[in-house]
Amino acid sequence: MNQTINEGISVRTCNHKDVDVLVSLGIKTFRDTFDEYNRPDDMIRYISTTFTKKNIEQELKEPGTIYFLAMDRRKAAGYAKLRSSEVPPELDATSAIELQRLYAHRDYIGKRVGHLLMSACLIYAKKKGAKTVWLGVWERNVRAITFYEKNGFTKFGEKTFMLGNDAQTDWLMKKDI
Repeated sequence: MNQTINEGISVRTCNHKDVDVLVSLGIKTFRDTFDEYNRPDDMIRYISTTFTKKNIEQELKEPGTIYFLAMDRRKAAGYAKLRSSEVPPELDATSAIELQRLYAHRDYIGKRVGHLLMSACLIYAKKKGAKTVWLGVWERNVRAITFYEKNGFTKFGEKTFMLGNDAQTDWLMKKDI
């Protein structure tokens, strides 16, 4: 899958050659988004287990998991991750897919990179037969919640997300496609 928007930004499906860029972009965007709101030890604990080369390599091999990478020529502008996962009981497990991550590099926030990644995710989900895309978003991440609401997602529940040793509340949001 390849899509392009203005100024040469494109989105493509990731493969094993993209592991290093996904690791560094994952760490950078996560830290940019959450560092100021969380304790350093919780951030380090989460990042050191989530954004490792070994972990990303495993995820890329996982059946039902796909990464998309937004590129501005040769610079990574953002990424998204969809995966088949345990579906919340409020949803039909046979027709739902999780949007587990969607992040734009700080330099590209407000430049429609998130919208391009979202479009790629929704197109992929439809092709895979999903009727619903769902996600978890930290209740204090107002920018992300607003973005998801503008893209047609609505809140349907809550769950606990562990950031290191800190139990946080994520809103569960969904969009029927």
